[in-house]
Formats: sequence, C-alpha cells, structure tokens
Amino acid sequence: MKRIVLWLLSTVSAVVLMFGYHTSTSGPAATAQAPVGASLSTTSTTTSSGSGAGGGSGGTDGGTTTTGKTAQTRWGPVQVQITTDASGQITDVEVVDYPSGNGEDQRINSYALPKLVQETLDVQSADIDMVSGATVTSEGYLQSLQSALDAVSA
Repeated sequence: MKRIVLWLLSTVSAVVLMFGYHTSTSGPAATAQAPVGASLSTTSTTTSSGSGAGGGSGGTDGGTTTTGKTAQTRWGPVQVQITTDASGQITDVEVVDYPSGNGEDQRINSYALPKLVQETLDVQSADIDMVSGATVTSEGYLQSLQSALDAVSA
C-alpha cells in the first residue's frame, strides 16, 4: 500500500513539474527594448528612419537609414535597420526588433545578433552565413535585411 501511495504522489509531482515548466516553445512573450548593433557601427551618422511595415528611407548629409520589413519567426518578430552612405556602402546595421521573451532567447541573441551585424558590415550584402544555434533568428534577420537592401536599391 505504501508503494502505491508513493508511486502516485511521485507521478502527480512529476506531471505538475512538467506542465509548470516554461520553455521557449511557450511563444514570444516580449520583444527587445534596445537595438543591437549600435556598438558595431562604423559611423555615427543617423537620419530619419523608415516605416516598420514596409521599409523606407530618409536621408541627409551622411547617409540613408532604411528599415526592413518585419520578419515574423516562430519565436517572434525580427527587424533590421541599415544605414548606407552615398555610394551604397552599408555603414551601420541595427537589429531594432528581435525575440527576447525569455532567458533562452536573450542568451542566443546576445551572441548571434552581433555576429550577424558584423558579417553584414564585412560582406556588404545579405549573402552571409547563419549563426549555428540561432537558425530561426538568422533566417528572420536575413529576410528583413534583404528587404531593407531591396528598398535601398529601388
């Protein structure tokens, strides 16, 4: 009888713990507050930003800032903003929206986004490698970056 009661209590405890544990599959709870990439920029020139829905551009003396379309990923939205100079060179990249609803999202994006930003500045295109372990965010980043580049070249 003792064994049955102990087994039942153990099973109930395990089930409660399993269903009470929140994972990254619980869905996006929030998005980032601060843009990533500002510390990696090669210039500090800023201009007006475009609309988040479809991209856009504004510009004066030092460059044009263009915001790419928001890419909806399964962990949350990703949106990239680029600044280009008069010759079309990418001088700055900021990730203005990315998943950060839980500790796992924050951990992954804290190392993945700076790598994506730096590679974009190095390669000067959207033809960059994805970051291992951050495939979903990398795909969203590439989609938004490409839409911003398309808006610049249009």
